[in-house]
Amino acid sequence: MEFKSKALNQPIDMSADFEEVGDQYFFPSHVTAFNPDEKTGTLMWKRHTRKPRLSFNQMDYPFTETPSWEFPEEYEESPTSEFKLTFLSDRTIRLRIQTRPRADRQAAAPSLMLNESVDTLSVPWDCVSTDEQIVYSSSAGSVVIQRNPWKIIVRDQMGRVLTETRHFSDCSSLLNANGLPFSFKKSTADLSNRIAASFLLRPDEKLFGTGESFTRLNKRGQKLNLFTTDALSAQTQKTYKPIPFFMSSEGYGMFVHTSTPLTFDFGATYDDTNTLYTGEEKLDLFLFIGSPKEILSEYTKVTGRSPLPPLWSFGLWMSRITYSSEHEVREVAQKLQEHGIPCDVIHLDTGWFETDWRCNYEFSGERFDDPSLMLSDLKEMGYRVSLWQLPYFTPNNSLYDEILDKGYAIRTTDGRLPTEDAIVDFSNPDAVAWYQKQLASLLNLGVAAIKVDFGEAAPLNGMYASGQSGFHEHNLYPLRYNKAASEITKSVNDESIIWARSAWAGSQRYPIHWGGDAENTNSAMAASLRAGLSLGLSGFSFWSHDIGGFVNSSPEELYSRWLPFGMLTSHSRCHGAPPTEPWAYGEEFMSLFRKSANLKYALIPYVYTQAKLSAESGYPMLRTLFFEFPEDAGSWLVEDQYMFGSDILVAPFFEAEQERNVYLPSGDWFDYQTGLHYEGGRWYRIAAGELPIIMLVRSGAVIPHAKPALSTAFQDWDDLDFVLFARDSSSTDEEYTASIFDPRDQSLYELIVTSSSIREVYKNKAALAVPRVGWKVKAHNS
Repeated sequence: MEFKSKALNQPIDMSADFEEVGDQYFFPSHVTAFNPDEKTGTLMWKRHTRKPRLSFNQMDYPFTETPSWEFPEEYEESPTSEFKLTFLSDRTIRLRIQTRPRADRQAAAPSLMLNESVDTLSVPWDCVSTDEQIVYSSSAGSVVIQRNPWKIIVRDQMGRVLTETRHFSDCSSLLNANGLPFSFKKSTADLSNRIAASFLLRPDEKLFGTGESFTRLNKRGQKLNLFTTDALSAQTQKTYKPIPFFMSSEGYGMFVHTSTPLTFDFGATYDDTNTLYTGEEKLDLFLFIGSPKEILSEYTKVTGRSPLPPLWSFGLWMSRITYSSEHEVREVAQKLQEHGIPCDVIHLDTGWFETDWRCNYEFSGERFDDPSLMLSDLKEMGYRVSLWQLPYFTPNNSLYDEILDKGYAIRTTDGRLPTEDAIVDFSNPDAVAWYQKQLASLLNLGVAAIKVDFGEAAPLNGMYASGQSGFHEHNLYPLRYNKAASEITKSVNDESIIWARSAWAGSQRYPIHWGGDAENTNSAMAASLRAGLSLGLSGFSFWSHDIGGFVNSSPEELYSRWLPFGMLTSHSRCHGAPPTEPWAYGEEFMSLFRKSANLKYALIPYVYTQAKLSAESGYPMLRTLFFEFPEDAGSWLVEDQYMFGSDILVAPFFEAEQERNVYLPSGDWFDYQTGLHYEGGRWYRIAAGELPIIMLVRSGAVIPHAKPALSTAFQDWDDLDFVLFARDSSSTDEEYTASIFDPRDQSLYELIVTSSSIREVYKNKAALAVPRVGWKVKAHNS
């Protein structure tokens, strides 16, 4: 079936396809055969149609079982198809279901979304088979295959049902019409099959994830279309980075392994039913059991984890739309130094070409005298340079004809261009090589990072070099795009770093991603945080956003509140409509800007260490409270606070006020700015400190700090302060553990500290007699 939206590149509601009255629907009936050792069986499906029913002047379309009316009569009225379970670990189950009696057995190409090792992962689960069910169990939980009617039931290690597939017999509403059961439907338009995987939702269940979603953090009751789109906003259901993964407060997560458009109906249509509408005729579903950390760790084992970006990338990125000349770039660098504002990256957006936005990978000869010298001079000052580009080439672009002549552009099935632009086909290896050659020339010149902008508009009506249509390639395009730019950067500069906007499952392997074109409003600031938290719960360790908003010049008051929030994310970039530079706002604002940036740079040892630990585990740097405190019921309700790494709780100010309500999870907490102590497990009304943000550190944390410097290139890692946050900071009896990842030798140190000294240092599990020169401990309120 050809799916169309009302306008070009708008999200597709896949659930609408399941409302066609003329189509046929197939519901699981029973297991006809199953091999417990192979974990493979066959499943019979019962044929249904929607039948009009008039009652009390209202027309509805409930399902009713129906015989087939097909000729010749050799087609099965109740078809059978294969299904299979695979256990990748004690916590990860893979369920694959075919909908055709004889599945396509052609060998599939390796999936870009999955780690290469996934197909080799397999662990034994205990199995008990009876006439009624087959039960597989591990130390984490169990999976039950109910034979008749067919069901998949997932339980935790205590035997509690986490979720189960919804069968037609589970429908309890009048007419059995409101909750769509687990099913597939055959279209009368083209005889294609589409699967809708329906699962039970518990009454108080909460759902999180689905990528960088700007809507409420808890997705329960929402209906989301997973289709990469240029959202042009941070306050709609559209998203630059949809990810077909979510986790539940009940202790499980799901990943739908597909690149087709999807619609997740999280109880929006029917409250106790979670329906995953896919564009596939087969289902490849990964289920994960455990706590939020365990679920995300398992998911990122399957789809990959982010490598650690370079140290300099965690410093400030100074940008606007746009710096357009060598003079402007050098002037910004000089003023940053003059005003004592730390920074590591100066980004050139759309104006470094001869014609703005017309990307040809060449600096303007009129406005840039010597790009190579400029780049080397800036690096001596401590600055890297990032450059904007995009994969769409207008007819006036000097590269347009070359892209068309060499077959690098996406075409339609009849050979024409789908749009006015030539859009690079990243499924074509020759096109990727050509594209990477363009980037390599800039990276070899001294450029440090490439901004991988756009990528959300791969045409649905395109036919790609991969042999797939746009229906399968549209969502995959950002992943291919991220991969191409990241791999050439790694090859030339030996660093894993891009600055990307669009993404799909697996894109977390190519950091960093930022939040798109946020409005300059309080609501957009709050929505940006929700989006970052949602992306973090979808496997992305690193994320940024445009501090102050993008669309217009940021109002000073808003910019002032957004600044410390932006500095307390993994990556920090000031970008948007000019001015973004602090000196354009006056001395008072510039002082606040400097203090906010100095806060980030003082915390760089903590940030870099947390980044290393997060990358290794697949955890996000920005974490929901429940990610760190899953046993604290209150933590599941908060969406406007976050944990920055494992130890610092952050509550931004989303409105012009001097204090706000803050929820503190159980335990003791210390205000980073004021030193005040709070007991957790309750709400407080807390005032801002010197900076308009609230930061609290959990008791027992040891936070490493660096001395002030204008760039990470000049920070002295031999002279660090380890600040101990504890109730009795004068005690020498208590011992605390601190971690520090040293960029000089890329080693993770573990320190045992008291309130007055560092007693031991461990490096690579070998005890050293003394700590690094200058490393010392301070009390948090000293």
